[in-house]
Amino acid sequence: MTLPEDLLYTKEHEWVRVQGNTAVVGITDYAQGELGDVVFVELPPAGTATKQGDAFGTIEAVKAVSDLFAPASGEVIEVNPLLADAPETVNKDPYGEGWMVKVRLSAPAELESLMKADAYKALVG
Repeated sequence: MTLPEDLLYTKEHEWVRVQGNTAVVGITDYAQGELGDVVFVELPPAGTATKQGDAFGTIEAVKAVSDLFAPASGEVIEVNPLLADAPETVNKDPYGEGWMVKVRLSAPAELESLMKADAYKALVG
């Protein structure tokens, strides 16, 4: 399981890469491994408001369907177009090409409640 040190993590297994006032969001390597082969990702359109802790989409795999939870409040400004035709990209490259949405942060201080890599690693064992 890979776990980049420069990301923030949620207990629901999303990761966040902060780029200025924007958060790039995806699911962790651990999460994609637990789900198995991803076959479909449903994401909100650009312009959708997110609220920290609320579901913003779903991910469907051979084993299960799971909600995706917003790690921070804001507005979706971009959705990864690659996932519509190649959802398996989440399995192949969860921290790179498998990102899901970019959110313009409305409450950046919420990021302080997220975990650093060592705390997330302790959570998942």
